[in-house]
Amino acid sequence: MDYKAQTIKNRLSLRQPQADSLEILDKLAAVLALVKGANSATELDKVRKLYSTCTDFERDFPSVCFSLATGVGKTRLMGAFISYLYTAKGIKNFFVLAPNLTIYDKLIDDLSDPNSPKYVFRGIAEFASTPPRIVTGDNYQEVRQGQGVLFQSVNINIFNISKINSEVRGGREPRIKRLSEYLGESYFNYLASLPDLVLLMDESHHYRADAGLKAVNELKPILGLELTATPIDMKGGKFKNVVFDYPLAKALRDGFVKEPAIATRKDFNPDQYKHDPKELDLIKLEDGVRIHEDTKVNLEIYARDTGKRIVRPFVLVVARDTDHAREIRAMIESDRFFEGRYRGKVMEIHSNQRGEEKGENVQRLLSLEKPNNTIEIVVHVNMLKEGWDVTNLYTIIPLRAANSQILTEQTIGRGLRLPYGERTRVDKVDKLTIIAHDRFQTIVDAANDPNSIIRKENIIEIDPASLPARQEVVVVTSVIDEDIAKKRQEILGIKDDVARHKATVDVEAREVISDTIGSLWDVVKNVNDLKSAQVRKIALEKMAERIESAPQQDLFKAEKLEAIKKEYDEMVEEIIDKIISIPRVFLQQKHDVKGGFRDFDLDVTGLNYQPVSEEILIKTLRTNENEILQSVGVGVVRDAAEKIIVNELMNNDDVDYDREAEFLFKLAEQAIAKLGAGRDEKDLRNIVLYHKREIGKFIYAQMQPHFHLDDAEFEEPKIYPFSKIEPHNLSKYTADSIHHFTETINPTHAIPSKVFGGFKKACHNLYKFDSKAEKDFAAIAEQDKDVLKWLRPAQAQFSIYWNHNSQRYTPDLIVETKDAIYMVEIKAEADINDAEVREKAEAGKKYCESASGYNLQNAGKRWAYILIPHTAVMPNMSIAGLIRISS
Repeated sequence: MDYKAQTIKNRLSLRQPQADSLEILDKLAAVLALVKGANSATELDKVRKLYSTCTDFERDFPSVCFSLATGVGKTRLMGAFISYLYTAKGIKNFFVLAPNLTIYDKLIDDLSDPNSPKYVFRGIAEFASTPPRIVTGDNYQEVRQGQGVLFQSVNINIFNISKINSEVRGGREPRIKRLSEYLGESYFNYLASLPDLVLLMDESHHYRADAGLKAVNELKPILGLELTATPIDMKGGKFKNVVFDYPLAKALRDGFVKEPAIATRKDFNPDQYKHDPKELDLIKLEDGVRIHEDTKVNLEIYARDTGKRIVRPFVLVVARDTDHAREIRAMIESDRFFEGRYRGKVMEIHSNQRGEEKGENVQRLLSLEKPNNTIEIVVHVNMLKEGWDVTNLYTIIPLRAANSQILTEQTIGRGLRLPYGERTRVDKVDKLTIIAHDRFQTIVDAANDPNSIIRKENIIEIDPASLPARQEVVVVTSVIDEDIAKKRQEILGIKDDVARHKATVDVEAREVISDTIGSLWDVVKNVNDLKSAQVRKIALEKMAERIESAPQQDLFKAEKLEAIKKEYDEMVEEIIDKIISIPRVFLQQKHDVKGGFRDFDLDVTGLNYQPVSEEILIKTLRTNENEILQSVGVGVVRDAAEKIIVNELMNNDDVDYDREAEFLFKLAEQAIAKLGAGRDEKDLRNIVLYHKREIGKFIYAQMQPHFHLDDAEFEEPKIYPFSKIEPHNLSKYTADSIHHFTETINPTHAIPSKVFGGFKKACHNLYKFDSKAEKDFAAIAEQDKDVLKWLRPAQAQFSIYWNHNSQRYTPDLIVETKDAIYMVEIKAEADINDAEVREKAEAGKKYCESASGYNLQNAGKRWAYILIPHTAVMPNMSIAGLIRISS
């Protein structure tokens, strides 16, 4: 990747699909002429050689399409494209087309307002003091008049293409081509005369049949860049100019968007409501709001647990028409619907609104993520269009008739964006739920179709010749084990029986020595102890006992024992020389811990549950996992509501009933007072039984900040001096060769798919790397005279856990120098202060602290944890220099 492109990728913290797209543009810009009037056939041939999926530009100028799933970040990618073309190629003039007013307004905000949290040029040094000048369909005449020459710096023209389309009806020429009295020539002709105009088309699937875009060819741009989530035109034809395809199935797999799920009532029969659609609407609305309330509480629990901002979710109700929308809104805001709780919290928006009402609602639509937003339900007609770039839509209730494809493809796209920018691994924080009582099974069947967007990972047909090659698994053992395996292989080529027998005995002896050394933890404190006479004697006794107790008669016991005595010292020297002594550390907290909770009053603002009479079945479309929102053990006589909640609180390990009983009942009673206000005992009991777990979690999340621990200590760590170097299981393209670690790989995003060798100091002979920075670090370690050995640990090498002991942490590399052993983690510079990175680092530091304590008492080396930004890993750096940077 070009240096400028790499810089933009880093500064804008691009996700991998965005970075891959930018790298493709970098490659294309290197071969395309990028001049007006370039021969399209010649330019197409250049593109097709690089990307076989592009068979036709489908325009009169070079134009390529980047297909990225909704929620992955097309607008940020657009900003990256503009930044790259300006900084790397000197292109100053851009023409951005939006398909509708909502996207048009959003693009203006995202491309022009440095104070917007979604400003796409933040971090681009060239735009820090002189941001791009934004010209719109509403202000271009004023800008031209006030600025003299319009295009002295970077200029981004943003136009709503629907406006152009409306102006060509009846054969009229669109306004953009009319002559301006002030300019003396049409603004259109002025743009068409520019030598470096680049056309960017957002949601380009809308433009394939639009009459207004006949004028676009006359602009004669030097390049067209199309972005869409669905590279299929309105007639079902697949785009022929796609150079990058990252569909929803991949975004779901990689965790860039929410998991879509659908919900219905258990054992629900929609046929019962064929003649009563209003009752069906009401049931769907009731259940949708119940799920919304459950989601709202879980979002607050997650925010309190993690210290992150609270996300306020909202519900999208898709109505059949404007009359239906008004009827639905009136019903939701009435006293009949959840006791009027949503009065003033509903917004209605549709295409029939005009003037101030429409403008105000569009702005409210775009501000739904703001903390002071009070809207919880949006009723919309035809909201299956693009343009809602919001992250807090969690529940969709489609009330209009639609086929399963529209429901699973277009509706899902409105709520896919993640509020925290990444998956949290908390199911209800990462899930988008669609209420589908009347079409549940139809949608499940459609989603399970291999060709649905939930499953299909390639929307565009690809030339079979360009498909990835067949892969194989490569098992990479330690250099010690590999040396033994190599000797076993060499035996097969020995013709002389006597020589072959002797070689076999020697190899088997080395195998016994290697296995036995791994069991000497109880008699050695340091790997060098293996050379002592006392340990040697114990090891030989263990090996003799092992051979004598073999289940099958060994006719060559004496020879094997003699070989073991002969090979032991040499084998020990090899092990010491070729492994890093990695202690196995076991830490356990003492049970005698004094602590408790300080008194406080429960904040019950967000505690809003309703009685539920039916179980609700929720199915995640990608995984087909089911969740049932229900009360457990219906029909059994229950305790009082307060006791039910206290019982839930007691399920937490740090809650001691004998010590905290009075305090727990106080909190439970405060929750009951809020939930039971204005309700009879039956409804209150229903709420508590149905939502007892969520209520318990809600209270427990508020208890956590008030927890105090007076005496928390750990047992003396149980540590073994070293552990076996575990094997790697690597995937490799069968036809691909093993690459030398010094070899340059282009493009760099292909590095994770390659297997590298040629190492002299590593504990394995072959490795794969997740990034160029890791590969470069390995090269530095190989060439640094201060490095004795290094290791890229396998998944099973360390037993380090984080995230409440739920996930194993495997560091990137281990490096041994003369004085110390370093646990190394290399992260993108933008992620260094990420909470997850820091939590893993704390776990790694705890390991290093325990390993150092043990080693320094037993003539071993200290351990240290090193967190390095990827930008610091440069070929001219030394390990010592990188350690200083990370300190």
